[in-house]
Amino acid sequence: MAIFRDNTINPVDHDRSIEDRRRHRQLVEKSIKENLGDILSEESIIGQGKNKKFKIPIRGIKEYQFVYGRNSKGVATGTGEEKRGDKIGSGKPGQGKGQGNKGAGNSEGDDIYDTEITLDELLDYIAEDLDLPNLDKKKYSEIISESAGRRDGYQKYGIRPRLAKKKTVMTKIARKQGKKRALIEAGASEEDAKIARFPFREDDLRFYRVKQKPKRESNAVMVFIMDVSGSMDSTKKYLARSFFFVLSRFLRRKYDNLAFEFISHTTVAKRVNEYEFFHKAESGGTYISSGINLALDLIKEKYPKDMWNIYPVYASDGDNWTEDNEKAMKAVKDLCKTSNMFGYAELLPSTYSTTMYYRFKKEINEKNFVPVIVKEKKDLWEALKLMLSKEMKEE
Repeated sequence: MAIFRDNTINPVDHDRSIEDRRRHRQLVEKSIKENLGDILSEESIIGQGKNKKFKIPIRGIKEYQFVYGRNSKGVATGTGEEKRGDKIGSGKPGQGKGQGNKGAGNSEGDDIYDTEITLDELLDYIAEDLDLPNLDKKKYSEIISESAGRRDGYQKYGIRPRLAKKKTVMTKIARKQGKKRALIEAGASEEDAKIARFPFREDDLRFYRVKQKPKRESNAVMVFIMDVSGSMDSTKKYLARSFFFVLSRFLRRKYDNLAFEFISHTTVAKRVNEYEFFHKAESGGTYISSGINLALDLIKEKYPKDMWNIYPVYASDGDNWTEDNEKAMKAVKDLCKTSNMFGYAELLPSTYSTTMYYRFKKEINEKNFVPVIVKEKKDLWEALKLMLSKEMKEE
Protein backbone atom coordinates (compact mmCIF):
# COMPACT_ATOMS: atom_id res chain seq x y z
CA MET A 1 0.00 0.00 0.00
CA ALA A 2 1.41 3.36 -0.99
CA ILE A 3 1.55 6.10 1.62
CA PHE A 4 1.47 9.71 0.47
CA ARG A 5 2.43 12.60 2.72
CA ASP A 6 0.21 15.64 2.47
CA ASN A 7 2.39 18.75 2.61
CA THR A 8 -0.43 21.18 1.95
CA ILE A 9 -1.16 21.57 5.67
CA ASN A 10 2.43 21.73 6.97
CA PRO A 11 4.58 22.39 3.93
CA VAL A 12 8.26 21.56 4.27
CA ASP A 13 10.54 24.38 3.17
CA HIS A 14 13.23 23.15 0.81
CA ASP A 15 15.82 25.28 -0.89
CA ARG A 16 16.78 23.49 -4.10
CA SER A 17 19.81 25.76 -4.51
CA ILE A 18 21.52 24.37 -1.37
CA GLU A 19 22.79 21.30 -3.23
CA ASP A 20 23.99 23.46 -6.13
CA ARG A 21 25.92 25.72 -3.76
CA ARG A 22 27.40 22.73 -1.97
CA ARG A 23 28.61 21.17 -5.23
CA HIS A 24 30.01 24.52 -6.38
CA ARG A 25 31.89 24.95 -3.11
CA GLN A 26 33.34 21.44 -3.41
CA LEU A 27 34.47 22.18 -6.96
CA VAL A 28 36.15 25.42 -5.87
CA GLU A 29 37.95 23.73 -2.98
CA LYS A 30 39.09 20.89 -5.23
CA SER A 31 40.53 23.33 -7.78
CA ILE A 32 42.31 25.32 -5.08
CA LYS A 33 43.94 22.20 -3.63
CA GLU A 34 44.97 21.03 -7.11
CA ASN A 35 46.63 24.39 -7.79
CA LEU A 36 48.38 24.81 -4.42
CA GLY A 37 51.76 23.89 -5.91
CA ASP A 38 51.53 26.56 -8.62
CA ILE A 39 50.44 29.24 -6.14
CA LEU A 40 53.13 28.47 -3.55
CA SER A 41 55.89 28.61 -6.17
CA GLU A 42 54.83 32.05 -7.44
CA GLU A 43 57.50 34.71 -7.03
CA SER A 44 54.85 37.30 -6.15
CA ILE A 45 53.80 35.46 -2.99
CA ILE A 46 56.87 36.67 -1.06
CA GLY A 47 56.20 39.57 1.26
CA GLN A 48 52.51 39.79 0.48
CA GLY A 49 49.99 40.71 3.12
CA LYS A 50 46.98 38.70 4.18
CA ASN A 51 44.70 40.58 1.74
CA LYS A 52 46.74 39.71 -1.35
CA LYS A 53 44.53 37.75 -3.76
CA PHE A 54 45.53 34.89 -6.02
CA LYS A 55 43.59 33.77 -9.09
CA ILE A 56 42.75 30.10 -9.54
CA PRO A 57 41.13 28.57 -12.67
CA ILE A 58 37.94 26.58 -12.07
CA ARG A 59 36.03 24.51 -14.60
CA GLY A 60 32.34 25.30 -14.92
CA ILE A 61 29.76 23.01 -13.36
CA LYS A 62 27.65 21.01 -15.79
CA GLU A 63 24.14 20.41 -14.50
CA TYR A 64 22.77 16.88 -14.67
CA GLN A 65 20.21 16.46 -17.45
CA PHE A 66 18.41 13.80 -19.44
CA VAL A 67 19.88 13.12 -22.87
CA TYR A 68 17.59 11.64 -25.49
CA GLY A 69 18.55 9.54 -28.47
CA ARG A 70 21.87 8.23 -27.17
CA ASN A 71 20.67 5.33 -25.07
CA SER A 72 19.24 3.17 -27.85
CA LYS A 73 20.68 -0.24 -28.44
CA GLY A 74 22.96 -0.70 -31.42
CA VAL A 75 26.21 -2.13 -32.68
CA ALA A 76 29.50 -0.25 -32.62
CA THR A 77 32.49 -1.11 -34.71
CA GLY A 78 36.06 -0.90 -33.46
CA THR A 79 39.41 -0.79 -35.25
CA GLY A 80 40.55 -4.20 -34.06
CA GLU A 81 43.18 -2.76 -31.68
CA GLU A 82 40.92 -2.44 -28.66
CA LYS A 83 41.75 -4.10 -25.35
CA ARG A 84 39.48 -5.72 -22.85
CA GLY A 85 37.54 -3.08 -20.92
CA ASP A 86 37.73 -0.40 -23.64
CA LYS A 87 34.48 1.29 -24.60
CA ILE A 88 33.54 1.31 -28.27
CA GLY A 89 31.40 4.27 -29.17
CA SER A 90 29.65 5.48 -32.27
CA GLY A 91 31.34 8.86 -32.42
CA LYS A 92 33.15 9.94 -35.57
CA PRO A 93 36.74 11.17 -35.75
CA GLY A 94 37.08 14.89 -35.24
CA GLN A 95 34.08 15.17 -32.92
CA GLY A 96 36.08 14.92 -29.70
CA LYS A 97 37.03 17.72 -27.32
CA GLY A 98 40.12 18.75 -29.20
CA GLN A 99 42.64 16.46 -27.51
CA GLY A 100 45.32 15.00 -29.71
CA ASN A 101 46.59 16.13 -33.09
CA LYS A 102 43.79 14.94 -35.38
CA GLY A 103 42.64 18.44 -36.23
CA ALA A 104 40.12 20.78 -34.68
CA GLY A 105 37.02 19.33 -33.05
CA ASN A 106 33.50 20.69 -33.36
CA SER A 107 32.11 19.92 -29.88
CA GLU A 108 31.50 22.35 -27.07
CA GLY A 109 34.37 22.88 -24.64
CA ASP A 110 34.37 23.33 -20.86
CA ASP A 111 33.76 26.73 -19.29
CA ILE A 112 36.71 27.84 -17.16
CA TYR A 113 36.37 30.63 -14.61
CA ASP A 114 38.82 32.35 -12.28
CA THR A 115 38.20 32.60 -8.55
CA GLU A 116 40.24 34.65 -6.08
CA ILE A 117 41.42 33.70 -2.60
CA THR A 118 43.48 35.62 -0.06
CA LEU A 119 46.71 34.43 1.53
CA ASP A 120 44.89 33.72 4.80
CA GLU A 121 42.36 31.55 2.99
CA LEU A 122 45.23 29.78 1.25
CA LEU A 123 46.82 29.01 4.63
CA ASP A 124 43.47 27.64 5.82
CA TYR A 125 43.46 25.14 2.95
CA ILE A 126 47.01 24.14 3.85
CA ALA A 127 45.90 23.56 7.44
CA GLU A 128 43.05 21.34 6.23
CA ASP A 129 45.46 19.10 4.36
CA LEU A 130 47.83 18.91 7.34
CA ASP A 131 46.63 17.64 10.69
CA LEU A 132 49.50 19.02 12.76
CA PRO A 133 49.73 18.07 16.44
CA ASN A 134 50.89 20.36 19.21
CA LEU A 135 54.54 21.16 19.70
CA ASP A 136 56.64 18.75 21.70
CA LYS A 137 56.38 20.18 25.23
CA LYS A 138 59.56 20.29 27.28
CA LYS A 139 59.32 23.39 29.43
CA TYR A 140 56.98 26.30 29.29
CA SER A 141 57.31 30.01 29.14
CA GLU A 142 54.80 31.78 31.33
CA ILE A 143 52.95 34.56 29.56
CA ILE A 144 50.64 36.60 31.81
CA SER A 145 47.23 36.91 30.19
CA GLU A 146 44.72 39.07 32.09
CA SER A 147 41.82 37.78 30.00
CA ALA A 148 42.59 34.32 31.34
CA GLY A 149 42.51 35.57 34.96
CA ARG A 150 39.76 35.18 37.56
CA ARG A 151 38.35 37.44 40.27
CA ASP A 152 40.10 37.20 43.62
CA GLY A 153 38.65 39.64 46.15
CA TYR A 154 38.49 43.44 46.03
CA GLN A 155 40.87 46.38 46.09
CA LYS A 156 40.58 50.17 46.41
CA TYR A 157 42.18 51.00 43.09
CA GLY A 158 41.55 49.77 39.57
CA ILE A 159 40.09 50.58 36.20
CA ARG A 160 36.43 51.54 35.73
CA PRO A 161 35.38 48.31 33.88
CA ARG A 162 36.35 46.39 37.04
CA LEU A 163 34.28 48.55 39.40
CA ALA A 164 32.40 46.34 41.88
CA LYS A 165 29.18 48.36 42.20
CA LYS A 166 27.52 46.23 44.87
CA LYS A 167 30.63 46.19 47.05
CA THR A 168 31.00 49.98 46.57
CA VAL A 169 27.42 50.61 47.78
CA MET A 170 27.95 48.28 50.75
CA THR A 171 31.12 50.18 51.69
CA LYS A 172 29.22 53.49 51.56
CA ILE A 173 26.39 52.10 53.72
CA ALA A 174 28.89 50.77 56.26
CA ARG A 175 30.54 54.21 56.44
CA LYS A 176 27.13 55.88 56.88
CA GLN A 177 26.16 53.48 59.67
CA GLY A 178 29.52 54.07 61.35
CA LYS A 179 29.02 57.83 61.32
CA LYS A 180 25.47 57.48 62.69
CA ARG A 181 26.73 55.25 65.50
CA ALA A 182 29.48 57.77 66.30
CA LEU A 183 26.89 60.60 66.59
CA ILE A 184 24.72 58.55 68.96
CA GLU A 185 27.72 57.71 71.12
CA ALA A 186 28.55 61.44 71.24
CA GLY A 187 25.13 62.14 72.82
CA ALA A 188 22.94 62.93 69.81
CA SER A 189 19.40 61.63 69.74
CA GLU A 190 18.20 58.99 67.27
CA GLU A 191 16.34 61.67 65.32
CA ASP A 192 19.34 64.00 65.19
CA ALA A 193 21.62 61.16 64.10
CA LYS A 194 19.67 60.65 60.87
CA ILE A 195 21.66 61.76 57.85
CA ALA A 196 19.57 63.07 54.96
CA ARG A 197 22.22 63.21 52.25
CA PHE A 198 25.28 61.00 52.28
CA PRO A 199 27.24 61.12 48.97
CA PHE A 200 29.87 58.64 47.74
CA ARG A 201 33.52 59.31 48.40
CA GLU A 202 36.61 58.16 46.58
CA ASP A 203 37.37 55.85 49.52
CA ASP A 204 34.08 54.00 48.97
CA LEU A 205 35.05 52.71 45.56
CA ARG A 206 35.93 49.05 45.37
CA PHE A 207 37.32 47.21 42.33
CA TYR A 208 37.60 43.54 41.52
CA ARG A 209 41.07 42.17 42.03
CA VAL A 210 41.97 39.93 39.10
CA LYS A 211 44.41 37.16 39.79
CA GLN A 212 46.60 36.96 36.74
CA LYS A 213 46.72 33.38 35.63
CA PRO A 214 49.86 32.47 33.68
CA LYS A 215 49.08 31.11 30.23
CA ARG A 216 51.54 28.37 29.45
CA GLU A 217 52.76 28.05 25.88
CA SER A 218 55.45 25.96 24.30
CA ASN A 219 58.88 27.43 23.73
CA ALA A 220 59.84 26.79 20.13
CA VAL A 221 62.27 28.35 17.67
CA MET A 222 62.45 27.97 13.91
CA VAL A 223 65.92 28.50 12.46
CA PHE A 224 65.77 29.20 8.72
CA ILE A 225 69.08 28.70 6.87
CA MET A 226 69.37 29.54 3.17
CA ASP A 227 72.19 29.08 0.68
CA VAL A 228 72.51 32.35 -1.29
CA SER A 229 75.70 31.47 -3.20
CA GLY A 230 76.28 31.93 -6.92
CA SER A 231 75.03 28.43 -7.80
CA MET A 232 71.62 29.41 -6.47
CA ASP A 233 70.27 31.25 -9.51
CA SER A 234 67.27 33.57 -9.36
CA THR A 235 64.75 30.75 -9.92
CA LYS A 236 66.17 28.67 -7.08
CA LYS A 237 66.34 31.65 -4.74
CA TYR A 238 62.74 32.62 -5.47
CA LEU A 239 61.69 29.02 -4.87
CA ALA A 240 63.60 28.88 -1.57
CA ARG A 241 62.12 32.19 -0.43
CA SER A 242 58.61 31.07 -1.37
CA PHE A 243 59.20 27.88 0.60
CA PHE A 244 60.36 29.75 3.71
CA PHE A 245 57.73 32.50 3.40
CA VAL A 246 54.77 30.11 3.31
CA LEU A 247 56.33 28.03 6.08
CA SER A 248 56.81 31.04 8.36
CA ARG A 249 53.34 32.51 7.69
CA PHE A 250 51.66 29.17 8.29
CA LEU A 251 53.51 28.42 11.55
CA ARG A 252 52.93 31.94 12.89
CA ARG A 253 49.25 31.50 12.19
CA LYS A 254 48.99 28.10 13.87
CA TYR A 255 51.31 28.40 16.88
CA ASP A 256 51.78 31.10 19.54
CA ASN A 257 55.09 32.12 21.10
CA LEU A 258 57.15 30.88 18.17
CA ALA A 259 60.56 32.52 17.69
CA PHE A 260 62.28 32.82 14.31
CA GLU A 261 65.96 33.14 13.43
CA PHE A 262 67.26 33.79 9.90
CA ILE A 263 70.69 32.81 8.55
CA SER A 264 72.04 33.23 5.01
CA HIS A 265 75.42 31.98 3.83
CA THR A 266 77.86 31.65 0.97
CA THR A 267 81.34 30.63 2.18
CA VAL A 268 80.64 32.80 5.23
CA ALA A 269 77.39 32.71 7.20
CA LYS A 270 75.68 35.64 8.86
CA ARG A 271 72.58 36.23 10.89
CA VAL A 272 70.13 38.56 9.11
CA ASN A 273 66.72 40.05 9.81
CA GLU A 274 63.57 38.78 8.14
CA TYR A 275 63.44 41.47 5.43
CA GLU A 276 67.05 40.85 4.36
CA PHE A 277 66.46 37.11 4.35
CA PHE A 278 63.58 37.37 1.87
CA HIS A 279 64.86 40.20 -0.33
CA LYS A 280 68.64 40.48 -0.27
CA ALA A 281 70.67 38.74 -3.03
CA GLU A 282 74.32 37.67 -2.82
CA SER A 283 76.85 35.63 -4.76
CA GLY A 284 79.98 33.64 -4.08
CA GLY A 285 81.09 30.11 -3.24
CA THR A 286 79.35 27.58 -1.01
CA TYR A 287 80.38 26.22 2.38
CA ILE A 288 77.33 24.44 3.78
CA SER A 289 79.10 23.97 7.11
CA SER A 290 79.28 27.74 7.64
CA GLY A 291 75.50 28.11 7.83
CA ILE A 292 74.98 24.99 9.95
CA ASN A 293 77.75 25.91 12.41
CA LEU A 294 76.36 29.42 12.87
CA ALA A 295 72.97 27.85 13.67
CA LEU A 296 74.66 25.61 16.25
CA ASP A 297 76.39 28.60 17.86
CA LEU A 298 73.13 30.57 17.93
CA ILE A 299 71.24 27.69 19.54
CA LYS A 300 73.96 27.20 22.14
CA GLU A 301 73.91 30.91 22.99
CA LYS A 302 70.17 31.66 23.07
CA TYR A 303 68.13 28.47 22.96
CA PRO A 304 69.16 25.75 25.46
CA LYS A 305 68.15 22.32 24.27
CA ASP A 306 66.46 21.36 27.56
CA MET A 307 64.17 24.41 27.48
CA TRP A 308 63.39 24.95 23.79
CA ASN A 309 61.88 22.97 20.94
CA ILE A 310 64.32 23.59 18.07
CA TYR A 311 63.36 23.19 14.40
CA PRO A 312 66.04 24.25 11.90
CA VAL A 313 65.23 24.16 8.17
CA TYR A 314 67.90 24.46 5.51
CA ALA A 315 67.39 25.15 1.78
CA SER A 316 70.06 24.78 -0.90
CA ASP A 317 70.63 23.45 -4.40
CA GLY A 318 72.98 20.82 -2.96
CA ASP A 319 76.17 22.11 -4.57
CA ASN A 320 79.01 22.38 -2.06
CA TRP A 321 82.75 23.02 -2.26
CA THR A 322 84.42 19.58 -2.08
CA GLU A 323 86.79 20.45 0.75
CA ASP A 324 83.80 21.38 2.92
CA ASN A 325 81.84 18.13 2.50
CA GLU A 326 83.20 16.37 5.60
CA LYS A 327 82.71 19.47 7.76
CA ALA A 328 79.15 19.77 6.45
CA MET A 329 78.39 16.15 7.31
CA LYS A 330 79.66 16.60 10.87
CA ALA A 331 77.75 19.88 11.31
CA VAL A 332 74.47 18.33 10.10
CA LYS A 333 74.86 15.37 12.48
CA ASP A 334 75.55 17.74 15.38
CA LEU A 335 72.50 19.84 14.52
CA CYS A 336 70.31 16.72 14.38
CA LYS A 337 71.40 15.87 17.93
CA THR A 338 70.50 19.36 19.12
CA SER A 339 67.15 19.66 17.31
CA ASN A 340 63.71 18.15 17.54
CA MET A 341 63.61 18.03 13.76
CA PHE A 342 66.05 19.15 11.07
CA GLY A 343 64.59 19.69 7.61
CA TYR A 344 66.75 19.79 4.50
CA ALA A 345 65.18 21.00 1.23
CA GLU A 346 67.18 20.64 -1.98
CA LEU A 347 65.82 22.84 -4.77
CA LEU A 348 66.20 22.18 -8.52
CA PRO A 349 69.45 20.24 -8.10
CA SER A 350 71.96 19.96 -10.92
CA THR A 351 71.64 16.84 -13.12
CA TYR A 352 75.34 16.86 -13.97
CA SER A 353 76.76 16.16 -10.52
CA THR A 354 75.89 14.29 -7.34
CA THR A 355 74.45 16.69 -4.78
CA MET A 356 74.57 16.61 -0.99
CA TYR A 357 70.99 15.30 -0.77
CA TYR A 358 72.03 11.76 -1.69
CA ARG A 359 75.00 11.77 0.68
CA PHE A 360 72.92 13.14 3.55
CA LYS A 361 70.23 10.56 2.92
CA LYS A 362 72.77 7.72 2.81
CA GLU A 363 74.99 8.62 5.77
CA ILE A 364 72.66 10.39 8.23
CA ASN A 365 70.44 7.89 10.01
CA GLU A 366 68.87 10.14 12.64
CA LYS A 367 65.08 9.81 12.66
CA ASN A 368 64.59 13.55 13.11
CA PHE A 369 66.39 14.35 9.84
CA VAL A 370 63.84 15.04 7.07
CA PRO A 371 65.36 15.48 3.58
CA VAL A 372 63.14 16.54 0.68
CA ILE A 373 64.01 17.26 -2.93
CA VAL A 374 62.23 19.66 -5.30
CA LYS A 375 63.07 18.80 -8.90
CA GLU A 376 60.32 21.00 -10.39
CA LYS A 377 58.26 23.94 -9.17
CA LYS A 378 55.17 21.77 -8.86
CA ASP A 379 57.02 19.57 -6.31
CA LEU A 380 57.25 22.44 -3.82
CA TRP A 381 53.86 21.78 -2.24
CA GLU A 382 54.54 18.06 -1.76
CA ALA A 383 57.93 18.84 -0.20
CA LEU A 384 56.39 21.45 2.09
CA LYS A 385 53.61 19.06 3.06
CA LEU A 386 56.06 16.26 3.85
CA MET A 387 58.22 18.51 6.01
CA LEU A 388 55.30 20.10 7.84
CA SER A 389 53.68 16.75 8.56
CA LYS A 390 56.87 15.58 10.32
CA GLU A 391 57.98 18.92 11.69
CA MET A 392 55.67 19.19 14.67
CA LYS A 393 55.34 15.52 15.57
CA GLU A 394 55.55 14.78 19.27
CA GLU A 395 58.24 12.37 20.29
